[in-house]
Amino acid sequence: MYDICCIGHITLDRVVTSTAEKHMAGGTSFYFSNALRQMDVNYGLVTAIAESEMAFVTELRDKGTEVIVFPSVKTVYFENIYSAKLDHRTQRVLQESDPFTVEQLSDIDAEIFHLGPLLANDIPVELIRELSKKSRVSLDVQGYLREVSGQRVCAVDWFEKKEALQYVHIVKADEAELEVLTGIKGIEAGARELAAWGVREVVVTRASLGSVIYAEGVFYDIPAYEPAVETDATGCGDTYMAGYLYQRVKGVGIQEAGEFGAAMASLKIESSGPFNGTKEDVKKKLTVNKV
Repeated sequence: MYDICCIGHITLDRVVTSTAEKHMAGGTSFYFSNALRQMDVNYGLVTAIAESEMAFVTELRDKGTEVIVFPSVKTVYFENIYSAKLDHRTQRVLQESDPFTVEQLSDIDAEIFHLGPLLANDIPVELIRELSKKSRVSLDVQGYLREVSGQRVCAVDWFEKKEALQYVHIVKADEAELEVLTGIKGIEAGARELAAWGVREVVVTRASLGSVIYAEGVFYDIPAYEPAVETDATGCGDTYMAGYLYQRVKGVGIQEAGEFGAAMASLKIESSGPFNGTKEDVKKKLTVNKV
């Protein structure tokens, strides 16, 4: 029985910025898992990966993360090309992994399941429904809004959204994803629409503008925390959600949990690769550099 269990594919990523090009592990599950590595929480990752990339799993395990691995013929391969200011990303998908199934997760329990689909077929609706019977489900919605067309990643609507979101307690989306998902422009109206579909906590990230969380009729304005240097934005949203859910599973309120997640994301952007800090590092960040 985990406090938090993340379900998602570890990817092979090619990350290109104005100053560097790197090949590394990635994906929601990878960045989320690393962000929780030094936190006092009972955490487990469920992933699927090809044998050729099992070294990514070995590295996580060597650092203390409990990982349950299911075989996949291929590993998801993403190419992420960032603009000079790291505020725009162009993606291509060069190969895809096998989806997760209800049977694979039947014996796994957690207080919160965090789902990190990277593409629309990764996690079927029936799996979301079955997980919701056990506990709270948190979802980063971005994968359901991605369609691969000739390797290019295009933004599309999620036709199963109303069926699926009735089973989801927490949804994370950025502003653009919220508009695509709801068809409504504006954070407040879009968040209220998701709540009408059954979502209890709507987390909307806005990069350097901070974030907004809507729950039980209340909007929480979460500030951004200025990074010392902007190096690599890959995985910032995943790091934010790791911090937020870590605090929520500990019983912390929404405002404080959101600020903790935002400070973690700010620390992550200061270096390439995943977040590698501690709870104490985050607490220090919370006292300075608020935008």
